[in-house]
Amino acid sequence: MKHSYENIVEIEHVLRKMSGIIKRKGREILNDFPITPPQFVALQWLNEEGDMTIGELSTKMFLAFSTTTDLIDRMEKNHLVERIRDQKDRRVVQIHLLEKGKKLINEVLDTRRKYLADILEDMSTEDVDQISLSLHQLFAKMEDDII
Repeated sequence: MKHSYENIVEIEHVLRKMSGIIKRKGREILNDFPITPPQFVALQWLNEEGDMTIGELSTKMFLAFSTTTDLIDRMEKNHLVERIRDQKDRRVVQIHLLEKGKKLINEVLDTRRKYLADILEDMSTEDVDQISLSLHQLFAKMEDDII
């Protein structure tokens, strides 16, 4: 189905603006927590996906291996993560999210969700349900396109 060019331009524009607001507000929220934006992203991946190697985390974060190693070093010093050697192959090192890291990422996510709940507060349940449905549909199409 062909959609009007104007609609496509408008959707792209709104998504870009929303992305900027989410980034800005996310950084604002992180100012109240003892982690940096890249550490937040790393903790989020580990929280959602479980243990992974530095290489796997580097790929997911679109960072150089050395940059991710430095990031993990700082998080390990702060007792957010730990390196664990694989029992089957001692050369493989997994990054494991520690309880302090889980607690911290969940506090940050709760704060972000509270912000979104406040934004959506004046909207009807039907409107919020429709936004959720539309975003899920758009995300699924985009995800299918990159796999």
